Amino acid sequence: MKKLLLVFSLFFAIPASAAEITSKITDSVQLTVQGAAVQSSRIGATYSTSGSNVQFAGAFGLGAAGAYTDASPSLSTAGQAYTFSESYNAADAIVTSASAASGTIASPNLYGNSTTQLGGSAGTLAGTLSGTSVPTVTAGGPGTTATGQRTIELSVFK
Repeated sequence: MKKLLLVFSLFFAIPASAAEITSKITDSVQLTVQGAAVQSSRIGATYSTSGSNVQFAGAFGLGAAGAYTDASPSLSTAGQAYTFSESYNAADAIVTSASAASGTIASPNLYGNSTTQLGGSAGTLAGTLSGTSVPTVTAGGPGTTATGQRTIELSVFK
């Protein structure tokens, strides 16, 4: 009977528990200072005219390479009412080179459609990681960001 009980208990043994508990703490600090930027788009020449009872002597408007050619307007029928309007916008000159030193362009080319952005100033921008507490950040000057983060992960597996 003892042998049978021993063989019987081997087939119905209780499995051992392999539970695992893990804990992970991750701290991070990210500090950013905005860089200076210039975005500039060249605009082309435009010319428009409208009117009534007006005539022109010769060619007028935009010529080769966007150059403006003027013509003297005159009345078509003397003594009659007339209207005349004219507008001209010169094209930006093409810039073929810009010099850079130490990663900056001292005098950027600004065309007719330009946006400039000043660079940030670090000022007192700072971040600190600590083994015993959450990260800390100190505000900087204009154009800066500081982010401190602590992530705690707890996992239980069976």
